[in-house]
Amino acid sequence: MALAKSIMFQGTSSNVGKSVLAAAFCRIFMQDGYKVAPFKAQNMALNSYVTKDGGEMGRAQVVQAEAAGVEPDVRMNPVLLKPTGNAASQVIVKGKAIGNYSAFKYHKDLNMSAVDAIEECYDWLADNHSIVVLEGAGSPAEVNLKDRDIVNMRMAKYASAPVILVADIDRGGALAAVVGTLELLDNWERQMIKGIIINKFRGDVKLLEPALDFLEEKTGIPVLGVVPYISDIQVPEEDSVCLQRENLNKSTNKRDDFLQVAVIGLPKLSNFTDFDCFALEPDVQLQYIRTREELGDPDLCIIPGSKNSIEDMKFLEKSGLADAIRGFTNSGGFVWGICGGYQMLGCKLTDAIGAEGKRGNIDGLNLLDISTVFAPEKTTCQVKGELMDDSGAALLSGCQGMNIEGYEIHMGNTSSVGNGAAVVKITERSGKSVEIKDGAVNAQGNVVGTYIHGIFDNDQLRHKVLNNLRQQKGWKPLNTRPISKVNQEKAYENLAKHVRSSVQLKKLYEIMEQK
Repeated sequence: MALAKSIMFQGTSSNVGKSVLAAAFCRIFMQDGYKVAPFKAQNMALNSYVTKDGGEMGRAQVVQAEAAGVEPDVRMNPVLLKPTGNAASQVIVKGKAIGNYSAFKYHKDLNMSAVDAIEECYDWLADNHSIVVLEGAGSPAEVNLKDRDIVNMRMAKYASAPVILVADIDRGGALAAVVGTLELLDNWERQMIKGIIINKFRGDVKLLEPALDFLEEKTGIPVLGVVPYISDIQVPEEDSVCLQRENLNKSTNKRDDFLQVAVIGLPKLSNFTDFDCFALEPDVQLQYIRTREELGDPDLCIIPGSKNSIEDMKFLEKSGLADAIRGFTNSGGFVWGICGGYQMLGCKLTDAIGAEGKRGNIDGLNLLDISTVFAPEKTTCQVKGELMDDSGAALLSGCQGMNIEGYEIHMGNTSSVGNGAAVVKITERSGKSVEIKDGAVNAQGNVVGTYIHGIFDNDQLRHKVLNNLRQQKGWKPLNTRPISKVNQEKAYENLAKHVRSSVQLKKLYEIMEQK
């Protein structure tokens, strides 16, 4: 067994802030001179990322790796479940998709078979790092799943990782959640828990002290800290499907002095972090919309990636958003589709093999002269390229020749059925030189589509697109805009400072030494 120190963060439920706290400690330990790796045995998320070698992993562990200052590696998240429909997911093991499974079949027949791969991945990380920060999933006290749980206490025991139990006090009932969780655990599991962190606290901590004293006396476990609520954390929250839906339901009053960027809130929306960069911009208001009434008349409408493009296309038609988007573009509105959104902008989507779960085909929005046929093999690769001739597209004016980076995650092959211009010339895929045209622009120049995730994280492109939108409104361009990587580093540093000042770090290190 490897000699790396380890610590594990488990929660009283999903969405208590485990992922963000794990990222904070990855940065804190890095600041203290350790080589750190994050690890989550199994993650369920529609928000994923492609590594340099073409493997797919959960975005939350990518964030933690960035916080730790190390390259993301699929061994940090050996099992990824990407929901494709109700109670069904695509299963990805060590970065590669192995098929679609119902929740029942996965838990009954498959998940325990991944234990060897999970342990192999953990051992490699522990052999090559001085600290491994583990994250649990959901709650360790799910009695119906405990005997086949490969994420929480089984993993803590294998890694000899002391467990810190995290409770979200903002949602209420934090003390009851802690005591109830401990009550439902077996004796050996309770003994694994060495500390408690109360997260997302609002108010005067002195008023909470009697409750903390009670909690320590009741459980015999020290409270290591109370982390205040952060309203503008600028670090992606816990990467779960339920959180994604909560984010989609947030709305704000529109401001006339801001550019309005509307992202269609597809039921199977994936990789919503593609749009986090817009939240940094001083003149952009980002909204996720679910109804045709909410669409209104934004400056830019984005159709995002989808884990099930055909089902989400059906949603667009049924909700009336399809007609609203067509009307918006016909009146000159700007639309950009990414990955599944790019596929939906085309004429037809055909899945004859059930790649997305069910065989079928459907007409698209018919806004781009492209057609998509789904294939059994999944394309996962990092890419580099350059923007091509914009063919008069006002949205891309002045972007020709810009270098861009991003990544592809899709199972469809999209081909042109007309004479539309491409968007990007891909010059490198997974480190290999290529020359591949990607994406399409319509003849009017107001509809753009591409397979490339993370394309808006390219600061030069994003800045130019936003200033082009300002020009369309008769506004002056902004000459100073934020740099994504600089802002992200500041966010990690601020998060680490916030958490470091809120917890007994010396006590935490002592717990890690005692394992």
